[in-house]
Amino acid sequence: MKNNHKYEIIIYWSKEDTAYIAEVPELAGCMADGSTYRKALSNVELIIDEWIETAKLKGRNIPVPKGKLIYA
Repeated sequence: MKNNHKYEIIIYWSKEDTAYIAEVPELAGCMADGSTYRKALSNVELIIDEWIETAKLKGRNIPVPKGKLIYA
């Protein structure tokens, strides 16, 4: 794991999925789930690494982490 975890992660409970969902808004399509909050966070950390590695292999742009995003 490369610990590219400077991106904002949003975690919420999904009643429909009966799981916690972790989304990374700055990385298109980057999300994971888990039966607990911590498991969702752990899973999405792995997915962030995989997302970045895949983007590098395909020559795609990797967004610079912006920190806290504002949603309102």
